[in-house]
Amino acid sequence: MSRKRTAAVLGALVSVVAGLMAAPAGASGTDSGSPIAIVVPRAPQHWDPLTDSKWELGGGQAVMTERGTAPPGPRRPFEYAVVTEGPELRSLSYRAEVRIDEPVTRNDRDVVLIWNYQSPTRFYYAHLSQDNTIYPHNGIFVVDNADRRRIDDQWNGTDLGAPPAIDDTDWHDVRVDYAADTGRIEVYVDGAAEPLMTATDTSFAGGRVAFGSFDNYGRVRDVFVVGVRS
Repeated sequence: MSRKRTAAVLGALVSVVAGLMAAPAGASGTDSGSPIAIVVPRAPQHWDPLTDSKWELGGGQAVMTERGTAPPGPRRPFEYAVVTEGPELRSLSYRAEVRIDEPVTRNDRDVVLIWNYQSPTRFYYAHLSQDNTIYPHNGIFVVDNADRRRIDDQWNGTDLGAPPAIDDTDWHDVRVDYAADTGRIEVYVDGAAEPLMTATDTSFAGGRVAFGSFDNYGRVRDVFVVGVRS
């Protein structure tokens, strides 16, 4: 990405975060006046995978080359790499280009964007999939020392969620906006004016971001995160 394009992306994200920091009437506004941080992982050492052997890091990409295995404990994404560059963040706008590398013939294929990562059993994630008909797919979830819990507004409670986020093997631009004070979450795909998924949850706030998959594989590039330091 060119310097001019990078500056434009960061400028847009800073504007988004400034809006997220605006405390609603009657709120304590804990993010108001807090310092904004910019996190742009580029070097391999900026990423910390759960399983090093399942990743290729470099060339501006973090590539998950094979499926993860189910970890013990709460049900949650199997494999991911945490961004260790920069500080932990509260309210944020997390933008990245992602691609699912598994063939479209596998309907449960997915990648996930993670934020508020505090531990392997405490974080939020957006599940981006071509299947939107079962509880674990294509939604917004929280892992809070228990099995992942679906929280997005689009899930009808039985068999249908938001339209499929990714149904091919192309690159897609994804942005997650999160306001810590209100718990509001919005997930945008490919520059859409309206979010594909929304949720509100205040279980906890603050942590790192990550990228991975539940039980598939894919890749991420051009990661930009602008947020409020925890």
